[in-house]
Amino acid sequence: MNFFPHTNFTNFTNFITLKTSFCGVAFQNPLVLASGILGVTGDSFHNTVRAGAGGITTKSLWLHPHKGHPNPTMVGYEHYFLNAVGLSDAGIEKAKEELGKYIPERTAPLIANIVAAKKADFGQAAEEIAKLSPDIIEVNISCPNVEDEMGKPFACDLMDAAEVTKLVKSRVPNIPIVIKLSPNVPNIAEIAKACADAGADGITAINTMPGMRINADLRTPVLSNKTGGVSGPGLFPIALKAVYEIAHAVKIPLIGTGGVTTGLDAIEMIMAGATLVGVGSMVYYREVKGFGEMVSEMEEWMKANGVKNLDEIRGVFLS
Repeated sequence: MNFFPHTNFTNFTNFITLKTSFCGVAFQNPLVLASGILGVTGDSFHNTVRAGAGGITTKSLWLHPHKGHPNPTMVGYEHYFLNAVGLSDAGIEKAKEELGKYIPERTAPLIANIVAAKKADFGQAAEEIAKLSPDIIEVNISCPNVEDEMGKPFACDLMDAAEVTKLVKSRVPNIPIVIKLSPNVPNIAEIAKACADAGADGITAINTMPGMRINADLRTPVLSNKTGGVSGPGLFPIALKAVYEIAHAVKIPLIGTGGVTTGLDAIEMIMAGATLVGVGSMVYYREVKGFGEMVSEMEEWMKANGVKNLDEIRGVFLS
């Protein structure tokens, strides 16, 4: 689906564009709201696009309501953010109500993120959310904050990751399927390749890394779950390396996400091989207006470096 009209330009010398195509879906710019940041509220999605986001990813959607963890679930520091929300969700039927307020009048693509505790439930969740015709379905097999509840994430095992990919793609063959992977593995590139071989149309890298903080005065962890997922600027070098390694291993497009907070971070992600750039905890540090600011930062860098479009720099040093 094309969300902006084709324009003919006679003078390409001074023309700079951030327009990006991912799995045949057109994006005004590559900055996509990452999963888990602003829920599934239609109004908040419209506001995020108006602020400058090129696309939207929903929070992780379960087939049925999922309670998540009790408060406190989030804490922010100067260089990183720690959360253990536990993928709380009211279920896919409630999500359909909220997404119904965005999808019919959307001005930017929607990526619907789904999660499940069982492999079979991924297929059913994908079928249900596909009824709303999202542009892309992102399959979250990598959350580190529900391991006590559900066991090791499927993203930590090559065969499990491939099986989930194959199942979801067989149930929803006509919508691009993107698999979201975990950095907490010995070789993320091998798992990405297994997903690609199983039919994935794209890869999202990465989810958060597990971490922990303790309140020394109270002698207790700061999060009720004790551990949580580390995001924010401190995660960026890890995410960048993962994207670079995956881009070497697969030919399908990537969504690079993890600690991206500036336009220059986004440029680095694209140089490492990403097509889209997921932006999440940036909202904590710069608010939603940060999307528009990042777009300007990217354009300024491109002008200063004589780059007209992102294809010129994507995976620039992969060979």
